[in-house]
Amino acid sequence: MRFKIIPPAPDSLDRLRAVHESVPIVPDAEESCCRRLIADADVPAQDEAKEWLTFCRALGLAEEGTRGYARVRDGWDPEMLPTRFRERVYAADETLTVLADADGPLSAEAVFEQLRDRIPAWERARSADPTATWRERVDRLLSWTVLFGLAERVEGGYQTG
Repeated sequence: MRFKIIPPAPDSLDRLRAVHESVPIVPDAEESCCRRLIADADVPAQDEAKEWLTFCRALGLAEEGTRGYARVRDGWDPEMLPTRFRERVYAADETLTVLADADGPLSAEAVFEQLRDRIPAWERARSADPTATWRERVDRLLSWTVLFGLAERVEGGYQTG
């Protein structure tokens, strides 16, 4: 399964680690987990806490079961995070492929244009402005690729190393 939800990338992986450590070890309901992320990891709002929980699931840092969300105890492995990101976050691998195939740096807008056809039809139908939503998603994807060391931000945009 690939996850589409992606929070804004922080300045460092320390932030992701703080969120991971705030997810309870014993499974708990989503609302309780969100309150913990708000209190312990300084996540500003419940909607953002939900994004972080989902993203932690994508990265193998949390799991969801019948009793709620729980931290994956041995999930924190900074060396595996880029691979999990690429494999389990929707359009992450495609974003990196676009960058790798480019002759030079690409702006976020240029990457979006090459990924535009990846917007699922059902999302086009349900959203008043799916283009704006996906532009934001591409911006976030690019920021995470930089944080995970899969790409770099350079003059003129982004490129793979």
